[in-house]
Amino acid sequence: MKLNELRDNPGAVKGRKRVGRGPGSGKGKTAGRGIKGQKSRSGVAINGYEGGQMPIYMRLPKRGFNKPNRKEYAVVNLGLIQKFIDAKKIDAKSPITEDVLVASGLVRRRKDGVRVLAKGEFKAKAEIVVTGASKAAVEAVEKAGGALKVAAAE
Repeated sequence: MKLNELRDNPGAVKGRKRVGRGPGSGKGKTAGRGIKGQKSRSGVAINGYEGGQMPIYMRLPKRGFNKPNRKEYAVVNLGLIQKFIDAKKIDAKSPITEDVLVASGLVRRRKDGVRVLAKGEFKAKAEIVVTGASKAAVEAVEKAGGALKVAAAE
């Protein structure tokens, strides 16, 4: 077999129909678009238009509400903090603040503050100072002999 002998499977490639090329082609004159009307013209996009009937997206009820001034927190799990302490990326002896978490690479950016959640195992005796924390996270840190302080965001 040579490169010039390569062929696709028979019927795999269908030639494109050239429209508007005379009456003999079967797609001449109006090119299969019918006669007159908006859709026979070029540059038409009628998505969601239902011929004057109230469109479905307007008939359906609106649901929900997005609070415009909502706070978005960077979320950290206790298991990850423990992993970084074990890897010596975070010093457990000094207080673990949001700036320490960002500097270690555990949190990319602070957003409106850092919130600590209780997923994972936490064994280090450390003092953590963050914007928010779940009750379970506070309990887990205190059980390990540390303290988790929730400070207001600056």
